[in-house]
Amino acid sequence: ETYAIPVKIASDEAARSVSQSASHATIAHFADSGGAILFDAIWDTTFRSQLFEAIVQRQAIKGQASDLVGLASDKLEPDHLLASGKSQVFGAEQSNSSMLFDNGFFLKLYRKLEDGVNPDVELNRFLTEHTQFPNVPAFVGALEYRRTKAEPTVVCLLQRAVASEGNVWTLTVDAIGRYYERVLERKADLQNETAPPGALLDELIGGVYPDKAKLLAQRTGELHLALASRTDNPAFAPEPFNAMAQRSVYQNMRASLRRAFTLLKKKLPDLSRAFRDEAKEVLAAEQEILACEKRLLDRRTNAAKIRIHGDYHLGQLLYTGKDFVILDFEGEPARALSERKLKRSALRDVAGMMRSFQYAAYSALWQPAMRKEDVPFLERWADLWYRQASSVFLQSYLNTTAGAIFIPKNSDDLQIMLQAYLLDKAVYEIGYELNHRPTWVVIPIRGIKHSLKSA
Repeated sequence: ETYAIPVKIASDEAARSVSQSASHATIAHFADSGGAILFDAIWDTTFRSQLFEAIVQRQAIKGQASDLVGLASDKLEPDHLLASGKSQVFGAEQSNSSMLFDNGFFLKLYRKLEDGVNPDVELNRFLTEHTQFPNVPAFVGALEYRRTKAEPTVVCLLQRAVASEGNVWTLTVDAIGRYYERVLERKADLQNETAPPGALLDELIGGVYPDKAKLLAQRTGELHLALASRTDNPAFAPEPFNAMAQRSVYQNMRASLRRAFTLLKKKLPDLSRAFRDEAKEVLAAEQEILACEKRLLDRRTNAAKIRIHGDYHLGQLLYTGKDFVILDFEGEPARALSERKLKRSALRDVAGMMRSFQYAAYSALWQPAMRKEDVPFLERWADLWYRQASSVFLQSYLNTTAGAIFIPKNSDDLQIMLQAYLLDKAVYEIGYELNHRPTWVVIPIRGIKHSLKSA
């Protein structure tokens, strides 16, 4: 694997400044050099400005065996050419580092590098330059690392910064927290409630978040319509979801199920007693899950494959106060670059967002401020919220994309495909949670139970 770590040497006051403001950025101290250090260069203001200028000025920086080449958008505006201004390291994630410039630009440095077109850059540029879809940060440019006899490697992406109130994950968890407060206020009346609450649930959820979920679904549908809008570009032209494609999807789902369930069986003794029985119940349903996924092979759907977001969840959007902006088209970082650029069913993104609703419902349930004795009572109401939010989202999405080439025309085909993707996503989550957050594995386990029950 290849990783990008730009480095710089600082001494005297500059070294002390880096050590104080970002001590973790120091890589090495030089002996007998008066305190000089080698450090991660993104923490240097001058270096950040040089990255910005290399892109907008389309610079070609020559090296002994390679070049760094700035690529600017065809829609480059005069104000893009202004000096970069002050900047700060905005945040660090697993796969990239982000920088915010006070003149309204956002720069992303990719840490894990692969040869070839990065889908984050490719999709962002396509949506900015070749469609009318406005709900993404505008593409400004990129920086490529070029060598002979190798495909260019994208090092940086430069975009317009987005003024927002925060990400939609936080917005959603906060909204669910208020919903739980309203439920708890009526706990005495609801304690023995067993019938589907219907209008009562609508009252408890309120009207604000469902309206946001509808708009979120509309923007999701419009994103897919934009990604499927150009048939003259082979990288984006829709393709038939034919029998070969269906078999490939099913085989991947089957392999994922085997991996996740092998791990779940191995980790079963480590799970809390409260969740162990539910895990056993899902393990016993392995053939039922496989049968649901195999139904993909029994249908000859007329829906097309398109380019999709690929890692779609509530944390991938910002809320501006009035609308949503969709971010991060890299796809799942653990997957190979070539796999992340494959055309897929748009329902894969839809399933990802619906699964994210359940995660938000349980995350709000497990907030530190929540009293432990209230959690068992609220679990049913968490599931009800998740189902309602998913239903509202799905209906609005289907209204937006009605008649689209990537939506199955037959309602049975639609239901079968969506259920298969929901199950596959939850199966993937089981493996992820067992390896990273074992106490969260109950979320995808219950997601699978819900999907099977609603089949």
